[in-house]
Amino acid sequence: MKLNIILAALAAMAMPAMAQQVKYSVSGKYADNGKKIYLIDKLSDKNVDSLVVEKGKFAFKGSADKNAFMAVKAENKGWQTTFFNDGTPVSVNVNDSTLKGSALNERLARLDVEQNIPNQQFMAKVAKMSEEEIRQHQEELMNEYNKATDLQIAFANKVFQEERQSLIPLAFAELYFFDNGVEMYDELVKEAVPFASHPYLKKVKDDIAKMMQPQDPAKMAFIGQQFTDLEMADPDGKMRKISEKVGAGKWVLVDFWASWCGPCRAEMPNVLEAYNKFHAKGFEVVGVSFDQKKEAWVKAIDQLSMPWLQISDLKGWKCAAAPVYKIDAIPDNILIDPQGKIVARALRGKALQRRLEKIFGE
Repeated sequence: MKLNIILAALAAMAMPAMAQQVKYSVSGKYADNGKKIYLIDKLSDKNVDSLVVEKGKFAFKGSADKNAFMAVKAENKGWQTTFFNDGTPVSVNVNDSTLKGSALNERLARLDVEQNIPNQQFMAKVAKMSEEEIRQHQEELMNEYNKATDLQIAFANKVFQEERQSLIPLAFAELYFFDNGVEMYDELVKEAVPFASHPYLKKVKDDIAKMMQPQDPAKMAFIGQQFTDLEMADPDGKMRKISEKVGAGKWVLVDFWASWCGPCRAEMPNVLEAYNKFHAKGFEVVGVSFDQKKEAWVKAIDQLSMPWLQISDLKGWKCAAAPVYKIDAIPDNILIDPQGKIVARALRGKALQRRLEKIFGE
């Protein structure tokens, strides 16, 4: 009998640890009767359950992993109200994205709504504009969109500092990793913050890493190869080459961008910060624009305060750089060492500065 107990205990120890299951009770209200409400597992990005709103109300019951990151979403709304499955019943008002539940989940809901205010204000403004007005004010709107994004990123960074001893930063991890680089995942694990072991943090890190690094093997194959020179006109019409900047101890970032590219413009402050910090130590930047209109290109250079060499053949997606470096999306970039070898690609956010810190020191 004793032997059987010991064997059973050993067998149990050999089995993989199962996450603790906690019952959830998620109810709420929504004014749009007949529409579906979805209960979502954020880790798998799959619907756990769904139902049709009746008499303005809905309710889900079931069980999921303890502290699973979940969300409620209406079929005709993009917004998701998120919460952690901590065992306390949750009540969600889908009409205004408010939530009642544990102190943790109520605070998460308030912060989530607050960080989205800049984007909400921008979208409300655009919704009132005609298509013609949007076309006429495209550049102005792009600048406003970038400012809204910057505010959201700053908010995420603030949450990661102020809410460090709770699970709340998980909800803002996407913006945090996008701005600070996926390398911060290892720092968070090393620091042993309460949310470091949550599987959702690793999922976001992996997702951002895939988004920020080209997955096409043909693109990544350039790493380790000698760069191919490009010759195009600068804003003054003078023909210039990338090779002018390569060599003599210089590390060169060739930045592929365009004035009409929102993500490119949002990324430019990171490049400018790196340039200002490391230029005196031997860091150069060459901008290669995928613009078609010279006026828009030159105006963006001035607006974004880019002091480095800029070249373009003003051919848009038919730019000579596209087939040479297999560019089918921007922003993109390559980092060239003093010997002309490409050592990295798609260094975005704080990842560029961290790479340069390894090269030049802090």
